[in-house]
Amino acid sequence: MRKQIIEYTSPLDALIALTRQLNTYEIKYQMNSEEFFAKYSQGEMSDDEVFVEWAGNYQHYLALSRMAQKNQSM
Repeated sequence: MRKQIIEYTSPLDALIALTRQLNTYEIKYQMNSEEFFAKYSQGEMSDDEVFVEWAGNYQHYLALSRMAQKNQSM
């Protein structure tokens, strides 16, 4: 599978896109991202490509969310 690089004009645009992608995974697998990531981190999920991508997207989402919250509190 060939990966596509997407550039966003702002962290907020990236956060919105990640939220949409996470929602797609959550609907497909009937599990929220927090629950998935806990299971994935504990080795309860396979290392299928889709789960690796989901985990990476969720980590990126968390990092951007923290950054956005920090910027709001300034």
